[in-house]
Amino acid sequence: MTHPVDVPPVGAAPGTPPAPVPPALDGLRRALADPAVDAVLPPRWRAGGRGRPSAVLLLLSDAPDPSLVFTERAGGLRDHAGQISFPGGRAECGDAGAVATALRETTEEIGLAADEVHVLGTMPAVDLSATGFDVVPVVGWWHPDAVLAPGDPREVAGVHAWPVSALADPARRISARHAGRTTGPAWQFGELFVWGLTALLTDLLLRLGGWERPWDAGRVIEVPERFRSDRH
Repeated sequence: MTHPVDVPPVGAAPGTPPAPVPPALDGLRRALADPAVDAVLPPRWRAGGRGRPSAVLLLLSDAPDPSLVFTERAGGLRDHAGQISFPGGRAECGDAGAVATALRETTEEIGLAADEVHVLGTMPAVDLSATGFDVVPVVGWWHPDAVLAPGDPREVAGVHAWPVSALADPARRISARHAGRTTGPAWQFGELFVWGLTALLTDLLLRLGGWERPWDAGRVIEVPERFRSDRH
């Protein structure tokens, strides 16, 4: 079930009209509103409601070639230290659902206020059994009139934004292999390596937005030690 589209930003004054969806994101909006979106997630990844609730935000700009925002987790964190991720985290008691969780965590991690984000919808919840969470991917857009930066350097080491055209470029796409057996979509941007849940959701986003291009999934690279979850 998706979050209603074309809604005013969270925290907007009552009666605030919804912002028109940018043309480059309208196909994505329609895909998220389609009940068939549930089928986009492979069965083995579908959450069963047993994990702890959490949410992440896939934040796109309103440009003709939208950019997608990623965070680089701080090296001292207990879980997934140094990895490339989306803003987000576990739900708290005061959160009014997954959208509220994603927006609150985004404000804490990169300083973007909730009323700057226009929610397009949600993807199916993902079973992240490795950490015991059910993760709801929330998709939204904003007008990038400010530079995003880590809100708390103890949690976030950096903020990166890559255009959809670059993410869809077959030359940047690879398959990641972890522990010599598990493979999945991945990206390499210079010394930065995107894999795991973040890459899975990026792959689904490209597909739903109509941006995906054919790429060589047979080009496999081992996850670099710096970005592995088992390196400690």
